[in-house]
Amino acid sequence: MQFKDKVVLVTGASGGIGAGTAKAFAREGAKVMLADINVEQGKQRLAEIESAGGEAAFFPIDVTSAEHMQALINETVRRFGRLDIVHNNAGISGGNHFTADVTETEFDQIVAVNLKAVWLCMKYSIEQMLKQGGGVLVNTASALSLTTIPGSAPYVATKHAVAGLTKTAATEYGAQNIRINAVCPGVIRTAMLNSHPRLDEMEPKLLALHPAGRLGEIDEVVNAVLWLASDGASFMHGSLMTVDGGWTAA
Repeated sequence: MQFKDKVVLVTGASGGIGAGTAKAFAREGAKVMLADINVEQGKQRLAEIESAGGEAAFFPIDVTSAEHMQALINETVRRFGRLDIVHNNAGISGGNHFTADVTETEFDQIVAVNLKAVWLCMKYSIEQMLKQGGGVLVNTASALSLTTIPGSAPYVATKHAVAGLTKTAATEYGAQNIRINAVCPGVIRTAMLNSHPRLDEMEPKLLALHPAGRLGEIDEVVNAVLWLASDGASFMHGSLMTVDGGWTAA
């Protein structure tokens, strides 16, 4: 119960890595606020946590809205009294187009969700943490914060930017007892990936990116997020922790 009585916020909590971290924090004793635009799945995750004896709440949100994000932070504090840990996780993958073929609409959407929303969550979380004397943020970046792949220019650009936000904010607030780091997953076997209609065609190429010879599992990223949020990582500031099967080391 290493997070007993801690208050944790997870964005993008309805599925995948976000759902995994929300459940894991709850199992470790935290009070968890789940936030997602997908209300039905978010409420399902909430019910699963509560049925396992955890304490949690769900807040429907458009993470690209400053008004929604500020309301989320305010509601978390109103309900649970403070905000100790944030897993700033919401994001989208986008399409598979070379740079000149990306539409303006697609580019704007990916930047809004993967970059603006990450900054908004950091902004309002940091404001609250400054009031209460500290806290921890873990951003979900990507192996593609550290390398690139053809056909994903907007996604790669936003994830490089998340790395920059993480490192810059860590240098700004470390002395005020706010730790900010990021986890950088490789390709993780989520339900979304498993349901991809071209997975059989794609999987050999995805496997080849990872010297470990396999794709990652959700729990492997969850374990990294929980460690970064724990007292065991007390001297970690501005780190980009890779959980990528060796992709970015190759």
